[in-house]
Amino acid sequence: MITLLCYVLPASAQTPVSALDNSLAQLLLVIIVALLIAIAVLGNAVIGAMDIYRDRIKKNGGADKAALLLIGGLPAVSYYLLVSVIALELTVIFALLWMLRHLVGIQRRRKPKPVPVPGQPVVSWWEKLNRTRSIDAASEQEQDLGHDFDGIRELNNPTPPWWRYSFYASILFGVVYVWVYHVSHSAPLQLEELAIAEAKAAEAQQAYLANAANNIDEKNVQLLTEAADIASGQKLFSTNCTACHGAAGQGSVGPNLTDDYWLHGGQVNQVFSTIKYGVPEKGMKSWKDDFSPRQIAQLASYIKTLRGTNPPGAKEPQGGLEK
Repeated sequence: MITLLCYVLPASAQTPVSALDNSLAQLLLVIIVALLIAIAVLGNAVIGAMDIYRDRIKKNGGADKAALLLIGGLPAVSYYLLVSVIALELTVIFALLWMLRHLVGIQRRRKPKPVPVPGQPVVSWWEKLNRTRSIDAASEQEQDLGHDFDGIRELNNPTPPWWRYSFYASILFGVVYVWVYHVSHSAPLQLEELAIAEAKAAEAQQAYLANAANNIDEKNVQLLTEAADIASGQKLFSTNCTACHGAAGQGSVGPNLTDDYWLHGGQVNQVFSTIKYGVPEKGMKSWKDDFSPRQIAQLASYIKTLRGTNPPGAKEPQGGLEK
């Protein structure tokens, strides 16, 4: 059997050991400092990447904005990846600090609990917040306001401080509100806000209708029958089409548009397609760069109204019969 002998120094001869003398504590502190340096370097790299990406967006004319979600000039994937790395490092730092605190025996100093005084009630934090008064028989006379009705007396019981301060804040808010909305008129009232919102909605509606009006092609075009659309189509025809088709659509260089015969189809979508893309081999140009889709639909709808008008000097039928 092996016997171990230990020599214990007296309490006065023992040297106090510092927490930093512990090798584990020193290692943890080195790791914490290294992580802080890594966070600083990573943050600097993120700032530099943001500048580079912003310059690239300017050079590309903002083309990348439609393909990537940007947060502060940084792609969303890169942003969340870097934030996750930083959050992980912070978590490690806090975990190391917690371990260091327990390993080296650092204890949190706690305030001693108040010792209740005999004869005095213990006041909770809620009672302190509301400044609640405990009334006994001796102090009841002092708090009596002298109002007595049917044996019920009114005592002085002030409202809680938070209620009073809220009331004062509401008064201040009311003064600011009256000044901003009724005196200086620096902000619109509710009816004015409604009028502004309605005006913006009307502008948005007009923009939407204008955009929707041009979302027309040969697949979804419909025959227009409104007088305004027909008049617009007639104006376009008179300005651009009479040289080849005649003032009444009777035909000259181009075919007759008033009979039942069509070279490229007489349905409204076929007429729309012919105007839009033209017939280069027949000498008819494409009008898609000159007219909007809405205008082409108006022109095609006006041409459809020429059927059966039988103008004098009409050109002989050409193409296939359309019924």
